[in-house]
Amino acid sequence: MTKAELKKLIVAGTVERIDFSGNIEDAEIYSCIDDVLMNYPERKEYSPGEIKNIREEIFCSLKKLDVLQEYLDDDEITEIMINGSDRIFIEKAGRLIKTNKSFESDNKLMDVIQQIVAGCNRSVNEANPIVDARLLSGERVNIVLSPVALNGPIVTIRRFPKEPMTMEKLLTLGSITTEAAEFLKRLVISKYNIFISGGTGSGKTTFLNVLSQFIPSDERIITIEDSAELNIINAENIVKLETRNANIDDCVKITIRDLIKTSLRMRPERIIVGEVRGAEALDMLQAMNTGHDGSLSTGHANGTKDMITRLETMVLMGMELPLSAIRGQIASGIDIIVHLGRLRDKSRKVMEISEIKGMKEGEIEFNKLFVFKDGCLVKQNNLIHQEKYLKVYNSET
Repeated sequence: MTKAELKKLIVAGTVERIDFSGNIEDAEIYSCIDDVLMNYPERKEYSPGEIKNIREEIFCSLKKLDVLQEYLDDDEITEIMINGSDRIFIEKAGRLIKTNKSFESDNKLMDVIQQIVAGCNRSVNEANPIVDARLLSGERVNIVLSPVALNGPIVTIRRFPKEPMTMEKLLTLGSITTEAAEFLKRLVISKYNIFISGGTGSGKTTFLNVLSQFIPSDERIITIEDSAELNIINAENIVKLETRNANIDDCVKITIRDLIKTSLRMRPERIIVGEVRGAEALDMLQAMNTGHDGSLSTGHANGTKDMITRLETMVLMGMELPLSAIRGQIASGIDIIVHLGRLRDKSRKVMEISEIKGMKEGEIEFNKLFVFKDGCLVKQNNLIHQEKYLKVYNSET
């Protein structure tokens, strides 16, 4: 009897004996697996170590996330990519690796997917085949099903360190210099509106978390996200808001725009938008321009100027405005743009820190404060351009 056949029989026998609709202790499940296993003399074909692995795999398929659990328990794995039931890839130490694991069928993978989305009160099906979710342990999950996905259910899991990233760790990794880190710390404390840009996997959310740690603990923070990822430590007065998709139970869709608008009535001192991707950019800029200083957000872009262009496009998705008016909103709303990059050696670096000086002849002007050159973040001579930046050095740290 093959290992797969033996596992299938033991799973079936265990399911017959246990009612999984209730709150079942792990020890009870393991005990039942052992009892069923004893009924099959074929177990003697396997070594004690193999039996232990079979036992653990069966438990994970019944109580946890099946073959994914092994990778979720490995702290060195940063990404898990499932391309259908028989192709699982992981990212470890910055390298993509194809694993030898697979789900027994697409139906089993779908069971795991439904378990994931149910845990965060979301739904996914052929009528609504794309969803962002999260695991109870905080990992971000993106799911795409048929008919959009042509090669089976697609699941991408972005993992985050169990220990929150700190500026000290970024300094150790060489992602930023001490001088730039201290400057950003003072900017956050002094309530400048900071926007973080970068490509996929450049560390935008991680860096947003790091900067958020500099917010004074007595300030009221509102976080707004598609799928909750931020882990702001030492924040006492914090409200966490998350979007909601419409579903078959007639639940109304709640968007980032809805959450930004309602957050303005919640007496925020800081508004943190996890990422802007569309029309919500207009609401974020309006919040920054109506007295909500110290706001933070992120967006996808290949550079600082590209981020401005993308913001212009996103605002136009929400309202038809003259380009000059949009640029005026951006110039007066955002004070600092921090651009992150991922180098060929897989390391993540702060590539540029620029201030937005204002408008000149219809174009947004930048003042580069720090620029990544020759493997290091270098301070520019024109570090303080605007007079208002003097208060950064007079603020309490």
